Amino acid sequence: MIDLIASRLGYERRADDEPSWTALTPGVGYLAGLSARAAENLSTVLACTNAISTALASVPALVYRRNADGDRIEATSHPLNRIVRTGVSQRMSWVDFLEHWIASAVLTGNGLAVIERGRNGQLAGFRYVPWGMATVSELSSGRLAYDVSDGRGHTHRYLEGEVAHLRDRTDDGKIGRSRLSRAADTVTGVQAANSHANAFLANGAAPSGWIEVPGTMKPEQRTSLRDTFQSGHGGAGNAGKTLILDGGMKWQASQISPEDAELLETRRFGVEEIARLFAVPPPIIGDYTHNTFTNSETAGRWFATFCLSPWAKKVEAEFARSVFPANGPYELELDLSGFLRGDPETRWNAHKIAIETGVLDPDEVRQAEGWNPRGDNSANLRTSDQEANLPLENEGGANG
Repeated sequence: MIDLIASRLGYERRADDEPSWTALTPGVGYLAGLSARAAENLSTVLACTNAISTALASVPALVYRRNADGDRIEATSHPLNRIVRTGVSQRMSWVDFLEHWIASAVLTGNGLAVIERGRNGQLAGFRYVPWGMATVSELSSGRLAYDVSDGRGHTHRYLEGEVAHLRDRTDDGKIGRSRLSRAADTVTGVQAANSHANAFLANGAAPSGWIEVPGTMKPEQRTSLRDTFQSGHGGAGNAGKTLILDGGMKWQASQISPEDAELLETRRFGVEEIARLFAVPPPIIGDYTHNTFTNSETAGRWFATFCLSPWAKKVEAEFARSVFPANGPYELELDLSGFLRGDPETRWNAHKIAIETGVLDPDEVRQAEGWNPRGDNSANLRTSDQEANLPLENEGGANG
C-alpha cells in the first residue's frame, strides 16, 4: 500500500542493495564499516581530503564569457566574482565553502550546496549542506528531489537546478559513491593495523611475556597476581618500571617486537594504499619514505595533473550545469597554472623563448606571473565584459 501511494505521488522505490543509494543513509557516507567522520581518524584519509579540498579552494576562481567568435573574455562584473571576493554568505567565505563542498564529495562521494538567488533571479550565494542532512528521491519524471533538513525538525525540498551536486564516480549516474566504499577491505585493513598498534602501545609498548611460578596456584592466586602485575606494569605509562618477583617466580619474555611482527611496515604500506585511492602522491601528505629533492617538484605537478585537475573539471562542469544559464556564455575556471609551473629557471627560459618567437609580449609574461603590466601592451590583456560593453545576462538557473 505504501509503495502504491508513493508511486502515485511520483516517487520510485529503490532497491536496498544498490550501493550508491545505500550511501544516502545519514551519517554513513560509505560502506567500509565506518562513518565518513570516523574515517578521518585515519591520518592518511584526513591528509588526502585536506590536500585536495584545500588546494582547490585556494586557487583563483575566474568567470569567463564566450563571445560569438568563441573567444573568452573575463567577466569581472558577474555576480559570482563578488561571491568569490566577499563570501557565499555572511557566515562563510568562498574558500571555506569550496573546501567543505569538495571535502564532502571526496569522503562520501557527494557534495551538496543550495543555490541562493535574489528576487531578480541573479545568483546571490550558496549554502553548504552536509550530505548526512539530505535525503534524495527520484521522481517519476526522472528528476532528483533533495529533501534537506535544517537540524531543527524542518525539511525543505529542492529540485535539480536549485542545488549544486558534486559527485564522485557513480554506479547509476545519479548518486556518487565514495572511493572508500569501493576499497572497503583496504580501509578496514589499515584501521585494523592502527588498532593493533594502539593496543600494543596501551599494553606497555614492550614485548609481552609470562611469569613462571613453582608449584600450582589456586584460581584466586592467579587472579590476584594478574591484577597486581597489570596495575603496576601494564599500559604505556608503566613502561620501564622495575619488576620485582619473589617466591621463586621467573619472568620470561616472548621476544616479539613490532619489527618482528612487521607492524611498522604494514602501517607504512597502509599510507601508500590510501594515498593511491585518492591519487595523491605520498610526499604531498607528508610521507617522505621514497622522496628526494629531485622528485618533490615532480610530485607537485603530478598531484595537480592527475588529482586536482579531474576534481577541478568536475567543479567547473557542475557550475555549468546547475549555476549558470543553460547553454549560456558563462563558465567557471579554477586556475591551476600555479601548480603546473616548473622551476623558476625552466619557466623563465620558456618565457624568453615565447617573447623571442612573438608568441607573448613582455606584459603578457608579467600577467602570467601575476604582475601588473608595464608598457604599452596593456590592450592585449584580458578585457572585462564592462570594457567590451557586453551586457550581463539574467542569472537564471539551468532550469530557470
